[in-house]
Order: sequence, then C-alpha cells, then structure tokens
Amino acid sequence: MPADSSDPLVSRLRAAGCVFAEDEARMLRSAARTPGELDAMVERRAAGLPLEHVVGWAEFGGLRVAVAPGVFVPRRRTEFLVRRAAALAPPRPVVVDLCCGSGALGAALIAALSAGRDGYELHAADIEPASVRCARRNVEPAGGRVYEGDLFDALPAGLRGRVDVLLCNVPYVPSGEIALLPPEARDHEPAVALDGGADGLAVLRRVAAEASGWLAPGGRLLFETSERQVPGALDAVARGGLVPEAARCAELHATVVIGAKNFSPGSV
Repeated sequence: MPADSSDPLVSRLRAAGCVFAEDEARMLRSAARTPGELDAMVERRAAGLPLEHVVGWAEFGGLRVAVAPGVFVPRRRTEFLVRRAAALAPPRPVVVDLCCGSGALGAALIAALSAGRDGYELHAADIEPASVRCARRNVEPAGGRVYEGDLFDALPAGLRGRVDVLLCNVPYVPSGEIALLPPEARDHEPAVALDGGADGLAVLRRVAAEASGWLAPGGRLLFETSERQVPGALDAVARGGLVPEAARCAELHATVVIGAKNFSPGSV
C-alpha cells in the first residue's frame, strides 16, 4: 500500500505527532516481520519512543548502526565530524571514540578509512552500561574494543601518547535547556549524554584538559558543539595545550571544533 494520506498507518503516525509519517511508515513496515509486530512497533512509536529505538537501528555515515532503548541516537549532523576526522586521519590510525554512545562515530570513521587504508586500532568508551553493550554490537565487528568508565579513566594506559584521532561526542546542552529538548531525546536518551552543565561545556573542559596527554604528536581531538559555544570551546582546547580551530557545514547545520597536538622537537 502506498504510504500516502490514505494510508491508515501514516494517518496514525501523523496523529501521534510524527512529522515525517510517510518515511516512518516505510521504515516500520520494512522492520516488522508480522502484522502483529508492526502493530506493536507503531504503538511504541505513537507513545513517543524514538523511531530508532523502535526499529533497533539508525542510519549513520552509510552504516546501519544498532541502537537500543536508553542509548543516545546518533544525529545526522554529526556525520560532518566523521568526515573531518577521515580527512585528517593518518595512515594506520589509532582511533578513540570517547562518550561513544552506540559507537556510531568510531564505526563510521573506520568504515570510511578502511576502503583506502590498511591497519588501524579502534577503541571506544562510555560511562553508561547500556551504551557500552550497544557499542560492542557496532564496534567489535570492526575489530575494535569497548570499555566502560568515566572519560579517559576507562581507557587502557597503553594508549597514552598514541591516539591519532580522538572523537568525543561530548554532551553540550546547557542544563537549563534540557527541558526544551524534544521529548524523544529528553525522555528516552540518557541525561549524561545530553547535559553539558551550566553552559554546556563542562564535559568538554574535562576532555580538553587531558586530551594532550593521550594524543600522539600531530593527533587531533574533534567534537561537536553549537555555534554560540564556539568561543568557549576554542578557549578550552587552547587551555589544554592544543591548537584550536572550528569547522562548519551549512548543509548539516553542524559545527565541529578541532584541537591539534603539535609535533614536539625530536618527535617522529
């Protein structure tokens, strides 16, 4: 049945407030194995559960990334961060995906790099147990490892000074603005993946303060932020001893801040 205004499934989704009801109807039909399963999935979606949690996956960077209830859903705008990282990564990079959520960023970066380069290391970490379980489904098939813990505390000490690309999708929503988020995010994604403190930069400052000790000479820290937070984010990166810059993508309405670790005298 075509997914148009005469489609009862589309009408049901639209009545529940789904803006892209036609697209969602197609996704739900493709994911459901039986009419009963489709009805149950539509009920969950109409009740406000994120579509990606209902179907169990999200499209990101050309991949179908596994997601699960209680796990942050990767946003399409964050594909710009992965693109910038792919352009900057050296041959045979050591990659860390910190605050990894589903592990989408690390998995997408490795997928982008592996077509033209051989050899890499991929590590990912998150403080949320549900996210760690989900990330293992996406990262381990790519040959990576996933750790549970608070930021750098989760990583093996042997990574210090070796990381070429440090992806960190830090939470950057100011605490006072969490209530303004769409219910799908506010009610179904972990607060630790959204709440960036009073000005949205609290977690970023912690990451930027320690990143230099983990990066290899010439390594980069990359994270997403809002346009209004760019001055504070650049300052935090500079205070951490890295050379900061901002990159923007009008198409995806994305802003990425990059911190580069300079080569030290005598480094190779």
